[in-house]
Amino acid sequence: MTLDTLPKGAHAVISQVIARMTDDPIAVRLGELGFIPGAQVQIVATGPVGHDPIAVRLGSTCFALRRGEASRIALQNEL
Repeated sequence: MTLDTLPKGAHAVISQVIARMTDDPIAVRLGELGFIPGAQVQIVATGPVGHDPIAVRLGSTCFALRRGEASRIALQNEL
């Protein structure tokens, strides 16, 4: 399961950030923001059209991610 498929209000734990190429700048940036293995995330809200962007709570901070960015975040399980 990836973050873009997690339903609104659900919680999960990150298992990995998927890099699609060597030194993938998006995967690197997600890691810098704190999207790392073991971190807990929650979907707070989704956009009205195509459910894009996705509002994600990571710790006490909320981020807006595009679905393509969220699809790079693999999850272990729902809490």
